[in-house]
Amino acid sequence: MAPTYKQWTTELDGVDKLKMGEAPMPGDLQQGEVLVKIRAVSLNYRDIEVVSGDYAHHQSLTQSSSLVPCSDMAGVIVSSKSSRFQEGDRVLSIFNQTHIKGQVKESDMASGLGFPLSGVLAEYRVFDGEGLVKCPDYLSDEEASTLPIAAVTAWMSINTFNPLGQYLDVSASSDTKKPTLLVQGTGGVSVAGLQIARAAGLNTIVTSSSDEKLARATKDLGAGTTVNYRTHWEWQEAVMKATDGAGADIIFETGGAKTLRKSFDCIAFGGLISCIGYLSGKEDGSDEVNRLNINVLALRRNVTLKGMLNGPRERFEEMLDFYAKKGIKPVVSKTFTFDEAKDAFAFVRDGQHFGKVVIKVST
Repeated sequence: MAPTYKQWTTELDGVDKLKMGEAPMPGDLQQGEVLVKIRAVSLNYRDIEVVSGDYAHHQSLTQSSSLVPCSDMAGVIVSSKSSRFQEGDRVLSIFNQTHIKGQVKESDMASGLGFPLSGVLAEYRVFDGEGLVKCPDYLSDEEASTLPIAAVTAWMSINTFNPLGQYLDVSASSDTKKPTLLVQGTGGVSVAGLQIARAAGLNTIVTSSSDEKLARATKDLGAGTTVNYRTHWEWQEAVMKATDGAGADIIFETGGAKTLRKSFDCIAFGGLISCIGYLSGKEDGSDEVNRLNINVLALRRNVTLKGMLNGPRERFEEMLDFYAKKGIKPVVSKTFTFDEAKDAFAFVRDGQHFGKVVIKVST
């Protein structure tokens, strides 16, 4: 009998209908390819949307009837025909496999792991060597697997307008008025952003509906100011107070329809609002977004509103150098076994995590 490996697949019909199955081991590699034994996979909210059939806002992408989900993995190369890697190298996947440098192009979106390409929630996968980066030696597989989407998105949300090699780092500056980063929530991108900002010497503000998570953000991540948006719904006022009326220089806008106006109301003059997610909804029933008059709001504070779709391989490698230099260790909220993949998806779907959720595939 031909050798096989285990994998999870989805018909894009819900977390509860994920299926464990087997696939034949790959045959001979093509030039430039590598075979990776996957050790750990981390989950993103995007994976929940894909599995649920809700990832439809990129109109150029078409949904497959069945695929292996997930995009973020750490693994080890067991066979290589790539000049970039050899057998035994620990590697991480990049999200859009063709996005090597510069701004993302629409054509790169077709190379997204876990949709529309088959993903990484499997024991083995063949990659083009161009779609991988070397895994830092100081990180465990579980920690490193969290980096491809969440950390790179956070890195680009801070440094998107800084040239390669000139990232924001004021940790050694004597200036008392350092930039301020505001993150919404304590999911993977926000927690990575807090870690990067602290290492870079920025002031930080975090909002959440959980006092427990806010306390952890302060204790574990050094968050400077915390705001519970359940008890302080007009949280933009607290942000302005914390910044002496100046506002936050960079905002991770992960809420969407119900938070964008508040972000505009507490962004610094000339600031950057990085649009990352939409946890409060893609559309607002009261048509609030249409009434915002975004042109006027952007002009009022000379604001840049930028959509964030991860980053290229070259910026991922830049970020990994920064992480190693600063000794940053990603926050893993909980680790599930490969057989518990459904439970891991449900854990993320229900918003129980602080940081990242990881599925341990193999050792």
